[in-house]
Amino acid sequence: MKTNGIKQIKWYRFGLMVVLLLFSVWLVGHDDFLYSQPIVQIQKVTNGRSTKVSDEFNNQDQQRVQILTGKITNGRQRGKQVTIENTYSQSRAMDQRYHVGQKIFVVLHTKPKLKATIKDGKRDQVIWLLVGLAMMILLMTLGRSGISAIASMAINTVLFILALQLNKQTDGGQVLPIFITLAVVFAIITLGLVIGINRQMVVTLLAVVGATALAVIISEIVIALTGAHGVYYESMEYVTQPPKPLFLAEVIIGVLGAAMDVATDIIASLVALKQERPELSKRALFNSGRQIGQAIMGPLINVLFFIFMAETLPMTLIYLRNGNTWSYSFSMNMSLGMLSSLISAIGIVLTVLLASLLASWGIKVPVRKERSKWEQ
Repeated sequence: MKTNGIKQIKWYRFGLMVVLLLFSVWLVGHDDFLYSQPIVQIQKVTNGRSTKVSDEFNNQDQQRVQILTGKITNGRQRGKQVTIENTYSQSRAMDQRYHVGQKIFVVLHTKPKLKATIKDGKRDQVIWLLVGLAMMILLMTLGRSGISAIASMAINTVLFILALQLNKQTDGGQVLPIFITLAVVFAIITLGLVIGINRQMVVTLLAVVGATALAVIISEIVIALTGAHGVYYESMEYVTQPPKPLFLAEVIIGVLGAAMDVATDIIASLVALKQERPELSKRALFNSGRQIGQAIMGPLINVLFFIFMAETLPMTLIYLRNGNTWSYSFSMNMSLGMLSSLISAIGIVLTVLLASLLASWGIKVPVRKERSKWEQ
């Protein structure tokens, strides 16, 4: 009966979370009044005939013109009808096809008569649904630890936005000090909320920060010794400030995430091992940490490489399709991503060594007193 009661409580909580998620998604779908940017809800779509187009590289595509009729849902022009022309391609490379019921952000033109130009689609409802599902899964699978993970992500997101604003106010002149400080704060907040303020958290923090710093320092020494040959900072997209400090800031955040993943796994495993076998020596703990690190190091490095390939694949295909050589496509589109992945891999290797070493010296487990046969 007790087990059935626990199951009923879990199902009750699950059902409540589903209802709250669906209700919040519905609210987000009716939050147009919160936006200062005009929003139009599409009520009618008329698709024209498709026409073949090609560019100077003989890439073939098809374009089609849509006539969208919709109603403005916020602002001074709320309730008025507008007709908008939208041109989209079959490839959807730089445009989008719209459907009845969708909401879009527009720019209104009131002279000589009311017209609108599409700026972008309104996607907050879909984004919130995905965020809500992720939070619900974390809560259902991790319980209180899930709450800590969600809290750390929320706080880190706010801090990241504040760091971007601060970087904007300083015109990018202090990007490295800002993001180095942010990386340390990220690590402290995340580990403090997930692990707690204890000796294990301090050991993990030292391993993460130390490995990240060493990986970046080693990479900078190598880049300086080679004269940055083959490192094309100018290939960074949409950069309006010095690209090298911005790239280093990106690398620091990336290495920090990889190092934190490895360090938490190794140190948590060694803490559990030390609790089960308090007689283990420091050397034995260090060797155990290295073995754990060797088991997770390879898959994690490959995950980073897969992420890099997934990010660069579309642009690489476009470069090659437009007649560029492999060498030029790699230099302009893949070199910085590959360099970032290599630095992260160095950080992972250093984290294995540092986490194992610091854990072997820093883990303290109370010695259990053996009970006599009279106490058993």
